Amino acid sequence: MNDVNPKEYLLKLQRLNTNINQKIAELDSLRLMCTSIKSPSFDSDKVQTGGSGDAPFVRQIEKIMLLQSEINAEIDRFVDEKHTIINQIQQLSDSRYIEILHKRYVEFKRLEVVAVEMNYSYQYTIELHGHALKAFKNILLKTYMEQM
Repeated sequence: MNDVNPKEYLLKLQRLNTNINQKIAELDSLRLMCTSIKSPSFDSDKVQTGGSGDAPFVRQIEKIMLLQSEINAEIDRFVDEKHTIINQIQQLSDSRYIEILHKRYVEFKRLEVVAVEMNYSYQYTIELHGHALKAFKNILLKTYMEQM
């Protein structure tokens, strides 16, 4: 655990958020396919036999329901992780560290934006961010040791 990377740990919120957004886009696509009207084909006089007897859209609806369930589970996980990370960030003693890590890793803001919002130079923000990550690593190590 001594080789923990605080930046990677904090970035998991952004990865979860990206996964959720991608699944929502997939869900929208499935819904659109399910509601689109297909024109009948008059190319051949084939009679289809066998199959489940369900309407063609039933399988799509099942996929939609499964994907909605996955999205809900991902959102629950995201909310839990976000709560944990916010509480860990708030354990830092320097309010500047708390603010910079929250803006960067919870609000997903770029450091350029954080610098402007905190009224710091970009270079100072980068330095402060580095110090904040080092302090956060100590919080992670402390949490890990308490769990053992």
